[in-house]
Amino acid sequence: MKIKSIESFILADKLKESFYFSQWEYSERRICIVKVTSTTGHVGYGEGYGPASIIKAGIEHLTPFVVGQNPLETETIWSTMYRRSLDFARSGVLVSAISAIDVALWDLKGKILEQPVHMLLGGKKRDNIQPYATGMYFTHGGDMPKKLAEEAKTYVKKGYKAMKMKVGLTIEEDIENVKQIREAIGSKVKLMIDANHAYNLREAIELANAVEKYNISWFEEPISPEYYDQYAELRSKTTIPISGGECEYLRYGFQRLLKSNSVDIVQPDICATGGLTEAKKIATLASVYGAEVVPHTWGTGIAISAALHFISNLDDLPGRMKPSPCHIEYDRTENGLRDELITTKMVCKDGEIKISDDPGLGFEFNEDALEKYKEKKNHEFWT
Repeated sequence: MKIKSIESFILADKLKESFYFSQWEYSERRICIVKVTSTTGHVGYGEGYGPASIIKAGIEHLTPFVVGQNPLETETIWSTMYRRSLDFARSGVLVSAISAIDVALWDLKGKILEQPVHMLLGGKKRDNIQPYATGMYFTHGGDMPKKLAEEAKTYVKKGYKAMKMKVGLTIEEDIENVKQIREAIGSKVKLMIDANHAYNLREAIELANAVEKYNISWFEEPISPEYYDQYAELRSKTTIPISGGECEYLRYGFQRLLKSNSVDIVQPDICATGGLTEAKKIATLASVYGAEVVPHTWGTGIAISAALHFISNLDDLPGRMKPSPCHIEYDRTENGLRDELITTKMVCKDGEIKISDDPGLGFEFNEDALEKYKEKKNHEFWT
């Protein structure tokens, strides 16, 4: 049994209404997915987080070193891809290409062995995961605080027990937006804020101190991911837990983040930081430092499915009779790629997602949606 072929596709979905956050504006959702086929006829799917065309080029660079290998040997293949990129890509989008292939291989392995990925990772430690709705991005026109508050109310009505909003415009605007959303959702729903590294240390301290009274569950990427010591200083000056890590790559990046006492919660993106193979090692590293793990998730249902299986396998730290719920990021912005590319039993119901025991990542891939959204220039490699 060998890997027969690897195909990569760039998918794009033009948005009906653009939205923006602290850094830039989105008018399109665009992503690179990968399809790995074995000589047994089994197929696995993965995706990479980041610039789709660059990730696609990375997949094409790595493909000759992967085709012909045994698809069950995920760690061996990962090591081969890592060594083939180490000299010039210790972090960044080529690691996202490794991640895409690795996720597809875990999906493929599960299908070959007729086992869910959570079983292959070591076992399912929880049946249900609590999604938090990621939304409250900024749009043009109208009363911004009112619009954000109304959006937040819709998530409450749908049963979400937690949600994350964007900050990072100005401190004054952020405070007002947080105030309005907290009043709209009440005191029982968890609320997180995400600045996408919009602020310097002084500003982040000011904002954190101003919104502490609104019971913020974590402050995500308050400052640039380059400033580890500043993250640690911010942690000492607020009661709000600090989270970050979506811009980190591999266990080595997370070691720097954790050794510097920068965060309470690490947020590896499985489709960027090295795939499920590396995410498992990052979770072990985080446990040594007593840090929580809540993956960053942004993309199609492939990425969400991978994160669900990963989270279901995480240890309860600390262990106790009544552990706190584990969370998954559940993007609710407009995204046809997310909604149409796969079908799965793992959907949010009454504020929770039940983990599937179906083989692989537990979804059915929609070839019609692939044809609908893909760019036409794609490549296949085989032996």
